[in-house]
Amino acid sequence: MDLADSKGPITVVLVDDHRLVREALRDALARESGVRVVAEVGEGEAAIACVRELRPDVVVLDIGLPDLNGIDVAARIHKLRTPTRIVALSAYSDKRFVTEMLRAGASAFVSKAAAGTELVIAVRAVAAGGGYLSPDVTGAVVSEVLDGGEAARLGRREREVLRMIAQGARSQTIAESLHISLATVEVHRRNIMRKLDLHSVAELTRYAVREGIVPL
Repeated sequence: MDLADSKGPITVVLVDDHRLVREALRDALARESGVRVVAEVGEGEAAIACVRELRPDVVVLDIGLPDLNGIDVAARIHKLRTPTRIVALSAYSDKRFVTEMLRAGASAFVSKAAAGTELVIAVRAVAAGGGYLSPDVTGAVVSEVLDGGEAARLGRREREVLRMIAQGARSQTIAESLHISLATVEVHRRNIMRKLDLHSVAELTRYAVREGIVPL
């Protein structure tokens, strides 16, 4: 008999805004002895309320939620000072998501592509006081570090465009300042978002500040 069985089942709250994903995760955990899903929710505020009320051993927390960023949810759960440990779950495994979730208080990070067996391993690991990164996440982080990080993948002109976007400049202003066409600015903008997997000016700005491309 393992430690979890001697203390009772590991209680888990599932947080994902897609019902079918929650069902798949629940089914994977239901096949495990000594693990019990006690709640399933699809929004960040509901997740925080569940942790406050149920004090589960583990929260499996998707990063992409409709009401709150999963990173913010993790930070708020961490501040509740409950025994609850956090397993981050995401469709993306790049270094930025992994490091921000770990800094916010997550003890494990599992990509959705590896959810199932890897999720069970992560839940058991964090419930026992440890941490866990699924192998595909570890591989992505190591590859990114060896490649020099995300910013290294941007060309000189792309970095210039990103810096001006983060400083609040409009596309026409960027074009005039860099002596390029408006269409070229838009191509650079799309390429930057694709390379960094960011989808809004706010995300680009936060990234540029964090990477030192623009000052605080």
